[in-house]
Amino acid sequence: MKKAFITGITGQDGSYLAELLLEKGYRVYGMTRRTSTQNFERIKHIVHDDNLELISGDLIDQHSLTHALKDIQPEEIYNLAAQSFVKASWDQPVLTGEFTGLGVTRVLEAMRLACPNAKFYQASSSEMFGKVQEVPQTESTPFWPRSPYGVAKVYGHWITVNYRESFDMFATSGILFNHESPRRGLEFVTRKIANGVARVKLGKQQYVELGNLDAKRDWGYAKDYVEAMWMMLQQDEPDDFVVATGETHSVREFLQLSCKAAGLDDWEAVWKHNPEYDRPAEVDLLIGNSAKAQEKLGWKPSIDFEELVRIMVEAELERESANES
Repeated sequence: MKKAFITGITGQDGSYLAELLLEKGYRVYGMTRRTSTQNFERIKHIVHDDNLELISGDLIDQHSLTHALKDIQPEEIYNLAAQSFVKASWDQPVLTGEFTGLGVTRVLEAMRLACPNAKFYQASSSEMFGKVQEVPQTESTPFWPRSPYGVAKVYGHWITVNYRESFDMFATSGILFNHESPRRGLEFVTRKIANGVARVKLGKQQYVELGNLDAKRDWGYAKDYVEAMWMMLQQDEPDDFVVATGETHSVREFLQLSCKAAGLDDWEAVWKHNPEYDRPAEVDLLIGNSAKAQEKLGWKPSIDFEELVRIMVEAELERESANES
């Protein structure tokens, strides 16, 4: 039985990845930070699986990482943990750097010392492209991050490349563009829209307050994207891959389709601008070219944009309706 180690297992991607690996017959070890209240909401349906084990550890505690990897000796390591909310990275830039940047080094160093023959996946991000230098973005597009989060992700990406080249380690990065699902955190704009529209539909609130409606993103389905992560670690040689749909859509379009999915005719009556949600430095147009992933991995997205929005809104309508009872 292959063993996999996942940091960030309680997050959106971690929960879907854990599901996928359990289905494939892995024994999965998920690292969680010890806090006063544990949030296992996303993994509650698998938390009692005999092949899933949760262990305590922290990306800022080198010893906990090295000790865990020494004991487990996993074949695959997926580093998904991070301070992943872009807006919060301006409020907590040093913390973001510790987790999202230096945290990657600590995991790589733990792997180098404890299980150097394992395969390592780093969750890189399209936010690294920031002020984009070409459209669409590929693996060779220069980075120009526009937030402390983006800067920290660039560090994490390049330290992964550095360990690969310096120590001949199997270390690969997936440059994932925005990927959403009903398990997205409420602070993210897609889930915020889907939830807000559902609440408006059910008469629980009057408006959905948003920032810049013109910002455009390449949005895919998280469940598709974790499959690409797994595919990367099944290759014979480590490499970096852009994972994206190749389509770009605005926040406005997401709002309009959400209203349509909820049966609300006038999206403008639902929306209210709140300048607090405008970013200090906006990333205006992200769109990825995943030709390399499609050719080398055989990966392609299975869910289109409108279907993704519908899935999210229907999940929110169900969730908010259940909260009434």
